[in-house]
Amino acid sequence: MKRILLAFACCIIFICAKSQTPEQRIKTFWSGFEKKDWNLIATQLADGFTFTSPNNDDHISVAQFKEKCWAPGCKFFQHINFSKIMVEGNAAFLMYDITTNADSRIVHNVEYYTFSNGKIKSIETFFGAGIGFPGHQGNVK
Repeated sequence: MKRILLAFACCIIFICAKSQTPEQRIKTFWSGFEKKDWNLIATQLADGFTFTSPNNDDHISVAQFKEKCWAPGCKFFQHINFSKIMVEGNAAFLMYDITTNADSRIVHNVEYYTFSNGKIKSIETFFGAGIGFPGHQGNVK
């Protein structure tokens, strides 16, 4: 009986995960930063995920993203405010502000997302005015 219940629970989780809209998928991805929960982030990413940013990140892999961006950055992450999410087909633009826990500084960025089978396939980040990314000291040039 326990196995049947466990299998049923797994099916429900799978169905719910597949049924997220791109906007929900993006918000769940970012909640992983707020909660410092890598597994929450990883479940939002499609196979072959890549990340690109002006910080010398050119289509880096999930493992590189975790090591270079998430692990050092999440400790500075306090809260995200979604200014605008625009979805069209399998692509989305996100404009957001991150409040850091280092003097409550603001990171203002825009990101372009692509999706595959309902999950995030790629993220391309464009740094705005301010500090660029959580943990960065100064302006990005």
